[in-house]
Amino acid sequence: MAEKWIGVVGGVGPFAGIDLLGKIAAETIANQDQDHLTALNWSQPAKIVDRTEYLLGQVAENPAGALAAQVQQLAQMGADVVGIPCNTAHAPRIFNQIRAALAAANCDVHLLHMIEEVGRFLRENLPEVKKFGVLSTTGTYRAGVYVEVLGALGFTAVLPPFPLQTEKIHPAIYDPIYGIKACGLATPQAQENLNEGIAALKTAGAEAIILGCTELPLAFTAPTAAGLPLIDPTRILARALIREANPAKLKPLI
Repeated sequence: MAEKWIGVVGGVGPFAGIDLLGKIAAETIANQDQDHLTALNWSQPAKIVDRTEYLLGQVAENPAGALAAQVQQLAQMGADVVGIPCNTAHAPRIFNQIRAALAAANCDVHLLHMIEEVGRFLRENLPEVKKFGVLSTTGTYRAGVYVEVLGALGFTAVLPPFPLQTEKIHPAIYDPIYGIKACGLATPQAQENLNEGIAALKTAGAEAIILGCTELPLAFTAPTAAGLPLIDPTRILARALIREANPAKLKPLI
């Protein structure tokens, strides 16, 4: 069976796309350059309107059209399996339209669903945990993406109180001065905001924390925070892409 090529829609956001590429390499069994998988990164962020702004009604254009076009571009370049490293893009109002556009264009590329892959990972590896705290953008929060996927698997998604979400968590990602999207890393203010969110989720009964925005793994280097395991959806997506491209090259989970 021929090894499949991986495609990454890398501009949502650009730092998250780079993080996904790095994790694809890190999770691949390879002893030399030539052992690594073929990965295509299409990063054209200017074409894609902000996903949270669309979900909150602040812009009228659905980003699904631009996202689908970039998935098709990757397919034309040779990608067989594609991932979009943006949790908010998987809200049904966006992701369902991406799938519809690909079907209408007869594009048969295998587009993975990041949130469903997270659910699969949790079911297979953390079945004993029942309550997962979710840190995310306000778009993902309002769309209930994790609530729906985790609920269908018998898990409970624990969300921060809405004022904390809008005043602390979302700005840690989006603030133009100290947010991770702007800086590419967690500034002290962003880290303080996120730590406050994790503390609130722990108080609410969360047994582990899902870093439900692809910028958030950039803020944490340790596998735990406040004594709780951290779940990295970007790493899970990376492993799923390798699984679909060539499962023999997927490193054992550590």
